Amino acid sequence: MSERTPLLHYRLSTSVNESAPSSQPKKLSTFFGVVIPTLLSMFSVVVFLRIGFVVGQCGLYQAIIMFLVAYLIISMTVLSVCAISTNGALDAGGAYYMISRALGPEFGGSLGVMFFLANVCSSALFVLGLVEAIMASFGSTASTLQVLPAGYWWSLLYATGILLVCLLVCLVGAEIYAKATFIIFLIVMVVLATVFISFFAVHPHIVNLPPPSQPVSNDTGPPPPTVANFTGFKLDTLLGNLGAHYAVDYTTGTMMSFATVFAVMFNGCTGIMAGSNMSGDLRNPSYSIPRGTITAVIFTFITYNLLSLLVACSCDRVLLQRDYSFLRDINVWHPFVTIGVYSSTLSAAMSNLIGASRILYALARDDLFGTVLYLAKKTSRSGNPWVSVLISWFLVQLVLFSGKLNTIASIVTIFFLLVYAAVDLACLALEWASAPNFRPTFRYFTWHTCVLGIVGCAVMMFLINSIYASAAIAFMLLLLLLIHYLSPTSSWGYISQALIFHQVRKYLLMLDVRKDHVKFWRPQVLLMVSNPRSSVGLITFINDIKKSGLYVLGHVQLGDLDSLPSDPLQARYDSWLSLVDHLNIKAFVNLTLADSVRHGVQHLLFISGLGGMRPNTLVLGFYDDCPPEDKLTDPTYVSFKPTDPSVIPTQDPEEECPTYHFSALRESSGVTGGGRLDSGKVLGPQEYVAVIADAVKMSKNVALARYFHQFDRASTLSSAGKGALYVDVWPVNLMRPDSSSYVDTCSFFLLQLACVLNMVRAWRHARLRLFLCVEEGRSMRGPEEKLGHLLKQLRIKAHVYPVPWDLQVALHWQRQGDYLSAVNRLILDQTCPPPAVRFLYLPRPPADTRRYTSYLRQLDLLTKGLGPTLLIHGVTPVITTDL
Repeated sequence: MSERTPLLHYRLSTSVNESAPSSQPKKLSTFFGVVIPTLLSMFSVVVFLRIGFVVGQCGLYQAIIMFLVAYLIISMTVLSVCAISTNGALDAGGAYYMISRALGPEFGGSLGVMFFLANVCSSALFVLGLVEAIMASFGSTASTLQVLPAGYWWSLLYATGILLVCLLVCLVGAEIYAKATFIIFLIVMVVLATVFISFFAVHPHIVNLPPPSQPVSNDTGPPPPTVANFTGFKLDTLLGNLGAHYAVDYTTGTMMSFATVFAVMFNGCTGIMAGSNMSGDLRNPSYSIPRGTITAVIFTFITYNLLSLLVACSCDRVLLQRDYSFLRDINVWHPFVTIGVYSSTLSAAMSNLIGASRILYALARDDLFGTVLYLAKKTSRSGNPWVSVLISWFLVQLVLFSGKLNTIASIVTIFFLLVYAAVDLACLALEWASAPNFRPTFRYFTWHTCVLGIVGCAVMMFLINSIYASAAIAFMLLLLLLIHYLSPTSSWGYISQALIFHQVRKYLLMLDVRKDHVKFWRPQVLLMVSNPRSSVGLITFINDIKKSGLYVLGHVQLGDLDSLPSDPLQARYDSWLSLVDHLNIKAFVNLTLADSVRHGVQHLLFISGLGGMRPNTLVLGFYDDCPPEDKLTDPTYVSFKPTDPSVIPTQDPEEECPTYHFSALRESSGVTGGGRLDSGKVLGPQEYVAVIADAVKMSKNVALARYFHQFDRASTLSSAGKGALYVDVWPVNLMRPDSSSYVDTCSFFLLQLACVLNMVRAWRHARLRLFLCVEEGRSMRGPEEKLGHLLKQLRIKAHVYPVPWDLQVALHWQRQGDYLSAVNRLILDQTCPPPAVRFLYLPRPPADTRRYTSYLRQLDLLTKGLGPTLLIHGVTPVITTDL
């Protein structure tokens, strides 16, 4: 089932689950699937080993402020998670699934990889942390029981054994994982209860402090204290712990500050995605994730602040700053806290391992990396992705070989924060796009909360380590580019398209046609194409001449919608868009159904574009008898495969390879029946000239393109390296020598289009040649100087060539046909070297419709055999000498 129908897919899958319950794995509830994993991930070892550190360094006031700020940041992300998770059916992958379906495969895939690596490294960190805790109790440095041998390989062996236990739990499946974490949760809750009870039950006593890890010389001050006091609840103790008193960390020897303490404390708040990672194993993810995550966040926030208050009231500052495991020393039974540290660390390691496997499984199933992750798709009969679990376990094992991971710990936190910021960004994009289908049932969020979450996560990233934060962002951008260029197009929907639509609509409304000015004029072209297979040269040439303006490919199909069962044009848009992509042009496509070509062109001239972006220039293929040539059978275009089923591959006996015939337009303005490359026309010369006249009446500039089936952009531009590339411009009305002038609107329009073509990067080295027709009896120097001065004022760089045409003008008063043939030979004589394209003056069609056929015949005589030629008639001013 395609993801284009997610609701139908959800309903069908629901009915299948109900009909065959025995084959489906048992899903997890809110408490077991979200609350417990999130609580244990957020507690980890912070609740037992870092509360005293925070209060001792910052004081109670700043500690509470730190927790408020930290939970404000993560709460903004939690609100975004709740909004996205309640906007539709969730699948496996957690945060990756949310981001990829909201922001598209590029962002989703890159951040999914980073989230996967963060979970892998985080699992290794907790395993090594558990090993260090075990060695502190039973290793060679332990004060009581020294039963375990120490050393790098021994520590690696212990870590491998612990990781093997996590692997076995995760291989069995989510159900056994939930039971294991529930047992650990009970243990942690019991230990936490004894910690709270101990503040009231244990009497004041002296606590022996551990020796500092960094030796202190005698000349630096007094020796460090060796004992401290647990005073019980005393006002003096509380008053002494209210303010901040930053000191040297006895484990690292570095001076603490607000930023460093905040970074350490914030590490304990980054487990909010543990429940979301189990989205594929939850009974109802849209219900469980918001309720379970919010419950866990509120519970941990209350616990942290209550512990901070009790610690500040009963422990002096020396104890808090010099013994991070003081909760064990003041507990009713010392091993309780040790058991709590072991349990929470083991649970966090398992949570990250199973979370990494679910993210990897989701990445593999989405085929973002092709066959690289093919094996990771495999699941057991119960739906457990066991191959993904094994791959994740193997990578965690590799990370364990590095031993100490203090450096990687900061990177892991930054990776998590980057993912949280991406979730906020996804929610913000959905909110700003104003998409009608974004209507989550959880409504306690706004775009302000999303922005606060993004800013908060970004600030924390650079506060923890600016270098690692910059490297993480660079790594994400690299992955984004790789996925963008290597992965196939997805059917998830791209939020960028919704945002672009939203912004474009706003800017189109702001584009006021009443404020148009000639200084900012640009060509906005409607190119009428009959068969794109024979119009490749013209399509690519007009793409060069548009100068960042609107470019629309128009097509008229003859027919009557009343006699058809459905619109025949809808199925053909995809094939036209495929052609646009294949030719790498920046154009829109507009198709219409009409009873005649003339009416169809009128429709397109009236309706094409929006607001201030409407075509101002109509380009037509010339009406002649040149047989169409299929340009898409060239080797350059052989890889073109239309995606629309209406484009049917056919094999002709004369052809060497299959060709794909479009039901589209040929270079002439006629429409070919059945999409074949035949030469039949469905409009006559009278209607063709009427189309030109209609465009002029609508104040549209008109260009007629002839012989562009001979134009090959690649070969034309490549030949420029071997010699000069020329563009010839004839800015006078060659059909009316008695009224020839190079200073009218049409002549200026010719000059402007030639200049626009010369400004395109590919045509920048082309040379403009202006041919000025003069009579030998008059001075040639005067008109040439005037035209040169005009070109200088218009900032157009061109070479002016005066051409005497007395003999041709004399024929004009005798026989019009002979005159035009003579002018045609005159133009052909100025071909040393031959130009790539010619620009000629197109006179206005005659007012008398009976002369349309004669008008077209005259144009045919004038341009016969000239090669790629544009006959141009301009009706609007396009050039100014003003600043």
